[in-house]
Amino acid sequence: MATTYTDLIAEVRKQIRILTLEDLKNRLDAKAPQILVDVREKEEARAGTIPGAINVPRGFLEMQIESKVADKNANVVLFCAGGTRSALAAKTLQELGYTNVESANPGFVRWKDLGYPIEMPPQLTEAQRDRYSRHLLLPEVGEVGQAKLLASKVLLLGAGGLGSPAALYLAAAGVGTLGLVDGDVVDASNLQRQILHGTSRVGSAKVDSAEQTLKDLNPDVKVVKFKERLTSENVDRIFSGFDVVVDGCDNFPTRYLVNDASIFHKVPVVHGSIFRFEGQVTVFHPTGGGPCYRCLYPEPPPPHLAPSCQEAGVLGILPGVVGVIQATEAIKILLGKGTSLTGRLLTYDSMRMRFGELKLRKDKSCPACGESPTIREYIDYEGFCSA
Repeated sequence: MATTYTDLIAEVRKQIRILTLEDLKNRLDAKAPQILVDVREKEEARAGTIPGAINVPRGFLEMQIESKVADKNANVVLFCAGGTRSALAAKTLQELGYTNVESANPGFVRWKDLGYPIEMPPQLTEAQRDRYSRHLLLPEVGEVGQAKLLASKVLLLGAGGLGSPAALYLAAAGVGTLGLVDGDVVDASNLQRQILHGTSRVGSAKVDSAEQTLKDLNPDVKVVKFKERLTSENVDRIFSGFDVVVDGCDNFPTRYLVNDASIFHKVPVVHGSIFRFEGQVTVFHPTGGGPCYRCLYPEPPPPHLAPSCQEAGVLGILPGVVGVIQATEAIKILLGKGTSLTGRLLTYDSMRMRFGELKLRKDKSCPACGESPTIREYIDYEGFCSA
């Protein structure tokens, strides 16, 4: 006699562990270690879910579960609307080698009727789901991460060689607010590397030109323009409210100013610099335990050892590589994912096509971030760098 659907479900439930909603609620209240997996369709989950749950639709379970729940010995609790799909999913996970799987019964509909806490996922528009669809497929991003990016604010110091690729990719990724600090105008000599701008905008303010490009790329992005040079007088006003700073400065006085401001404001700085055919990137994170810029450069090098790009030249493609790495680090910091370059200096030699890495150590005697800091206010940076 053929097995019926009812027989199949009954047999499955004999082979899995069932968790009551009351017990699940008690576990949540006690913050017991477990991984909640909502196997309903995405459209169902958007109407509300159990707090802390990750969504893996039943139809994609076999394909996605190992990327979202790597530990096969973890306590995994599955739930759906009524308890049937989660029971079938629990049996599947057992067959995939998961050793501690439970199915919550009867499911989310009853959970909601009981008045238990629910969590509303980020409400992205259909246009945003389409635009950021490749992000939404990544477990490390998903709808929660994308909503976090849309609510984030990144300040870019310079709309030039490094600021151009960084701004373009941050805007494309959906970072909600981009601040641009640059008091310069577009010059024909910029166009060899500063891809935010075009020939028709020569003579225009760089922040205005950049805004036009970024808004055309992604209307979701709000561009905050600072048509001014960063100084001790305006740095507090400009830094206020931003989550991450991407430093594309090309002079030492401003770099030291940025370092001190980042420590005072406790905001991480993704530092990048380029010279001829070489570039480097690191992250200075005041609350991340790593070194600051003054740990790396206690004092600026003599001018003849550090000529500017205007004096020494730069390969036009080089800032593209370095700026994109800076954008990557900024996204990782905003999402709280991956391992940042805090305490590491990534070097790039384009002529040899070689990346290197140097370990950076925090200087306990650093006057800015050491155990007994002496720099507690902004100093004369021009005088410091010319001394």
